[in-house]
Amino acid sequence: MRRKHLLIIGFVCPEPKSSAAGSRMMQLIDVFQYANYQITFASACAKSDNAFDLKTIGIEQVNIKLNHSSFDVFVKELNPNIVLFDRFMTEEQFGWRVAEQCPNALRILDTEDLHGLRKGRQQAFKDSKPFDKAYLFNDTAKREIASIYRSDLSLIISEFEMELLKNEFKVDESLLVYLPFMLDEISKETIEKLPKFNDRQHFVTIGNFLHEPNYNAVLYLKETIWPLIKKQLPKADLNIYGAYASQKVNQLHNDKDGFIIKGFVDNVNEVMQQSKICLAPIRFGAGLKGKLVDAMQNGTPCIMSTIAAEGMFGDIKSNGFIEDNPQDFANKAVGLYSDEMLWKEMQQNGFEIINFRFNKIEHHKKFLNIILETAKRLHEKRLNNFTGQMLQHHTLQSTRFMSKWIEEKHKSL
Repeated sequence: MRRKHLLIIGFVCPEPKSSAAGSRMMQLIDVFQYANYQITFASACAKSDNAFDLKTIGIEQVNIKLNHSSFDVFVKELNPNIVLFDRFMTEEQFGWRVAEQCPNALRILDTEDLHGLRKGRQQAFKDSKPFDKAYLFNDTAKREIASIYRSDLSLIISEFEMELLKNEFKVDESLLVYLPFMLDEISKETIEKLPKFNDRQHFVTIGNFLHEPNYNAVLYLKETIWPLIKKQLPKADLNIYGAYASQKVNQLHNDKDGFIIKGFVDNVNEVMQQSKICLAPIRFGAGLKGKLVDAMQNGTPCIMSTIAAEGMFGDIKSNGFIEDNPQDFANKAVGLYSDEMLWKEMQQNGFEIINFRFNKIEHHKKFLNIILETAKRLHEKRLNNFTGQMLQHHTLQSTRFMSKWIEEKHKSL
């Protein structure tokens, strides 16, 4: 009997050591490997030095071309049961081709986070204006929502974004699957082995510098928050880690101020376990923040902004403090840095969040059941999604002919 086949069309090759998006992709791969799927990973993007070698875990990697009919031949011969699109931009490029060549394949979109929400918040921040519907209903959001409708299922990483899609964009809940980070349970034995309060020192923050919210947060720390902390804790340092540190990032380094740009780190667990507190003053963005997960897994309490905390904690108390005012943020950081009992309490909250909200086994089971049920009634599901049919029709008409025009143009060059 033929194993079920999953085709992942990646926006980029996964870099789990560089970004939360890379970790998320590896978690999705883990789900399908757990369910014994044969997996092919295809991408039009060149593989970077930080990319994970998927061949080491038995996954075939294939390079595909944008705006080229060779993909049609490839996907038809592969004939996957499921196609997973990594972000809406990938669905825009290849979704119509998959629909034409493999009409019976279940099409799943992994949004990673809501790009339209992130773009809207970033623009409102730049304009120094309150974030409202005028910013939310931007062109990126329109493209993203269209992609959600064209897909059979869309994976949403945050409960906040689930509610936003249902209430503000009026997306039918049957198209959405809440699927947060899927993490191994932290055992008591693991907790016991973690460095204790007195074995740790300094502050830490981490994030891929190609991601604008991360760079902005580091700049905010440099210019506003860190001087307030340093004034009260003159012997403390802030160690800043992240992939793709550019010249403008490295120029922020200052030994005298204890503002240390470390750059890419191969082992995030090691640096988190050495640190006493993680700082995450994110001022715009979306989704779940990987740096908070890294901190909680390694027993490192956090001081974070409301945006950073969004969708993370549910009904469980956070693993630190949520503050948006810079002086309050700094004061809470200093207080937590100095209070062992409070620090231990916040650390324990983090372990509970990982074990109860992001339990891998529970989310695996739920997600695979949804896939099974959706595949059984796929025809009916699509009939009930007229908006998706309409958008698919217009995409086939417009995107197909534009893509074919680009292909012909390249032939003549």
